[in-house]
This record gives sequence, C-alpha cells and structure tokens, in this order.
Amino acid sequence: MARTGGAARSRPTGGRSDAAGVADAVDHATDLDADEVLDDVRTYVVEHLGDRDAVLIVDDTGFLKKGVRSAGVQRQYSGTAGRTENCQIGVFLAYATGRGRTLIDRRLYLPTSWTDDRARCRRAGIGDEITFETKVATAKAMVRRAIADRIPFGWVTADAAYGFSKGWRFELEQADVFHVMATTRHDTVVTRWSIDHPVHDLFPGLPRQKWKRRSCDEGAHGRRIYDWARVEVRPWHREGRRHWVLARRSISRPEEISYYIAYCRADTTLDELIRIAASRWAVEERFQSAKQECGLDDYQVRRYPGRHRHMTLAMAAHACLTVLRARELDTDKAETDPSRSSTSASPRSDA
Repeated sequence: MARTGGAARSRPTGGRSDAAGVADAVDHATDLDADEVLDDVRTYVVEHLGDRDAVLIVDDTGFLKKGVRSAGVQRQYSGTAGRTENCQIGVFLAYATGRGRTLIDRRLYLPTSWTDDRARCRRAGIGDEITFETKVATAKAMVRRAIADRIPFGWVTADAAYGFSKGWRFELEQADVFHVMATTRHDTVVTRWSIDHPVHDLFPGLPRQKWKRRSCDEGAHGRRIYDWARVEVRPWHREGRRHWVLARRSISRPEEISYYIAYCRADTTLDELIRIAASRWAVEERFQSAKQECGLDDYQVRRYPGRHRHMTLAMAAHACLTVLRARELDTDKAETDPSRSSTSASPRSDA
C-alpha cells in the first residue's frame, strides 16, 4: 500500500536490540516519506470504506512523555489523562461510515514554547517553515485538505474545543459543508429575538413533548441514552438549508446539558442530527483501539519527522484492520442474507 522509496536505512544502534534501538532507527530513517504514506492510507480508506454520507471527526489526544526533548512536549492539558501532564498533543481527523471508522490525517500540535525557540525546533527536526498554529487552525487545514482531495463525506463534527469557533463554523457554512459541532453553554447564536442569544437560554421554556429520549452510540457501559431537543435559529438562511441548536440532557442529572450547533438540509430529522453528534464518540474509540492494537502511542522517538512516521505507520495498520473487519462483516451479512449481492457493500464514489 505504501510507497517508501526503498527500505528505510537504519542508523547503527551500538549493539542495541531493544525498543530504544528500533526507535532510533525510525527517528532517523530517511527513505520513508510519511506524507506519501499518508496519501496512500487515505486512498486505501476511500477505496474500501468511502461513502458520501461519511462523517469527518476532528479531535485530539495526548501522549504522555518524560523530559523536554520530544518534539512539542510541554506541561499541557491532556484529555486522555484528564489533567495537565507533560505530554505531546496530536490533532487527528477520523473517517466514520457504517462499515468502519479509522484515522486519515494527523498533525502534532506545537505550542509557542517550541515555535518561539527555533534552535530547539531545529534540534528536534522541526523546519523553520513550521510556525505556531492553533488546534482550530489545524482542524480547518485538515478538513480543507479532505475537501480539496475530494474525499467523499457528508458531515463534519468536533467537540466544543473546536466547535466553539464561529469562524470555522462560518467557513464550513460558506462551503455548504453540513456539520454538527459541539459548543459551550456560553456560545451565542442569531435568533429572531436577538443577534447574540445564549444557547443555554433557548431550552428552559421548551414544552416537555419537544424533548425526545434517544439511545445513540454504544459506550463502554452500554447504550448512551439521553433526552434531546432542537430549536431552529438563524431565521435568514440560504434556500433548502436550516440552522439548529441541539441540546443533549442527562436523564439522571437533568441539570447537565450539552449543546451543539448544526447546519444541514431543511429536511434533516432530529434523529439524523443525533446520529452525527453521537458519531463524535467514535474517534475516542479509534484512539483507544489504535493505541492498544497498533501501537499509536508506543514510541520512543523524539524528533518531529520520526514521530510523524510512527503515527502514519500506526494509522496504516489501523486502516488495514478496519477494512478487514468490514470485509468480515460483509461476509457474515452475505451468509445470513443469501439475496445480498457481492457488490452491495462496495463504496459509493464521489464522481
């Protein structure tokens, strides 16, 4: 699947045969073009899982580290650990369809403590052309690339750290990209009552029958069941499109409410918006499986290029496993449903 330009040449390891020696070889490999391999991964995923209704999911994950030499490392909040730790943060783009979910893009977040110190960057293999970029800017770039590369998809979703960005939501809307973005209770929207209406103020007076109890995605402790409601906003919109604010309320603790802002076709149902919002949990599962099954977080490389190579190869392995599982599922369905043709599971093109 991947183009490597020949076998990667490893550096002498001083007789070491342990993981540190392998890490040093990967860290200084010169023949493996990680970006070319990533292109192959994306092509492979689209070929086998491509779907015009797919969801692009943006999220980040932390990689705990010791010391100060690994590219991008500093004390920063890690959602993986749930606290501030010495870690690297990777921003990823996942591709989710009914047949499988896997990762198709990756970037290492570089804090200003790194980008403001060019000598430190050079020691870690970070080129002078790489400057500071917020995580939201990284997310924008990855989705723009997916659009430019004609990756077939129907929706974009992200958690509140990204969805709170009005600028990004506006950019997606201008491109007519449907999205369901988590946001904070303090976010504001345009309504017929106000140009800065707090989203949390839209739901207290909502009639009880407007709340719908739905079971969405499967979690570690079983089905996730919440009460959901939506309120239409932005009374001025392009023809055939609608803007909604969604609320997801805990059943056991009704004071706990999460909010989403959606842009979609006018005929999109509440259940469809719930499905897209819930698909965001898929990327957390992909991180977990990629780390446990493919060694996404099992590396000792310190330099920027070496880390990208490791991430990309782990993503390639995860994509292969995802496709194999999809094929196995197709086979199981064909065996239980003889009327199902062998071509029914082929992906739809975006032509």
